[in-house]
Amino acid sequence: MTEHELIKGCIRQDSNCQRMLFEKHAGKMMGVCMRYAQDSMEAEDMLQDAFIKVFQYINQFKFEGSFEGWIRRIVVNTAIRHLERKKLVFKEIDDHSPNNPQIDPQAYTHLGEDDLLKLINQLPDGYRMVFNLSVIEGYSHEEIAEMLNIQAGTSRSQLVKARKMLQSQILQLQKIAV
Repeated sequence: MTEHELIKGCIRQDSNCQRMLFEKHAGKMMGVCMRYAQDSMEAEDMLQDAFIKVFQYINQFKFEGSFEGWIRRIVVNTAIRHLERKKLVFKEIDDHSPNNPQIDPQAYTHLGEDDLLKLINQLPDGYRMVFNLSVIEGYSHEEIAEMLNIQAGTSRSQLVKARKMLQSQILQLQKIAV
């Protein structure tokens, strides 16, 4: 069954098509949720809420552009709304010091994807959300500011702090590995 036929089936609320669509995209979208969630249970809640919205609004998909991208946007927005309910606080940070730790390129070669995901998940919620939206999802600071109802400068400062914290964690891991 083609993706187009699958989407049309979901629009008709065909439960087999809905199951097939979920099975096709759930794994990748769970990875997106894991980047925003504190643990797998929270990520599963986000994923479930997101797919409820996917099926609720699938008739609005215009068959223009990537369907996976359309789903990803719903998943990201659902994750953001889920975290907003936790009352995230974004603080303005005036730390623009040029003293960023220099990381040996070798440190990155020893980190696997799972290790990096664990480090990202250890970031404070605001840092993690901005890091994911900017670095992983590719949103601009202006888009992030609009999505999170914060200033673009707050987004920038949160990203700087997130990167510094990740660099520090990588350096710590490098010292342990040596």
